[in-house]
Amino acid sequence: PLLPIYIAGNFANMSYAGSVFSVLSVFWKVFIIVIVMHLLYISFLFVVFGTYAGKNPVKLIRNQIPGYMTAIGTQSSAATIPVNIKCAEANGVSEDIRNFVVPLCATIHLAGSMITITSCATAVLLMYNMPHEFTMILGFIMMLGVAMVAAPGAPGGAIMSALPFLPMVGISTEVLQQLMITLYLTQDSFGTAANISGDNAIAVFIDKFYNKHIKTKIKIETAAERPVSKIE
Repeated sequence: PLLPIYIAGNFANMSYAGSVFSVLSVFWKVFIIVIVMHLLYISFLFVVFGTYAGKNPVKLIRNQIPGYMTAIGTQSSAATIPVNIKCAEANGVSEDIRNFVVPLCATIHLAGSMITITSCATAVLLMYNMPHEFTMILGFIMMLGVAMVAAPGAPGGAIMSALPFLPMVGISTEVLQQLMITLYLTQDSFGTAANISGDNAIAVFIDKFYNKHIKTKIKIETAAERPVSKIE
């Protein structure tokens, strides 16, 4: 509940320093790019995994809209789990798979947050004419991918988990980190929505893979181990 106050305080501080307009002139472009990347990522997952599962990707995306909108409102992957499970059910994911994959991915699959943090970090580096080599950003992304597993499914949890790793790309001062937090929190809703939408795309893939390969193999092995009755 205090996040809006924190954001307002940071913008007030930037206004006092006279840098708010220069930041906003860059931020709205970053915001649009991040949202577009989120939508492209979600669409890619549903198209690829939906095609693999033999399902209509457009229908899968349409069924995901309630979960997407709920995540925008809650800014929490954990709070969106019940609605997301209902979306997975509408997509035809079996009960055992959706009850396992959706809560698990809410904890370990934070691709939307990864996209946002990396984009915001790159924007900050460009705004202040700091080094932004590809190898440096790549190392940051790889380390961030591990750190996101420990991120809590709460509003702002991802950026707080990423703070210790921002010095890897040169964002080490308190002022720059506050700017990063502010940029991230203003679009956290859409990052969370991308996270949970990707969860259901993964659930569609896992469900098909399990039924096609693992479940079928288990049935064959069970049938082979069953004793054959003697014919008298």
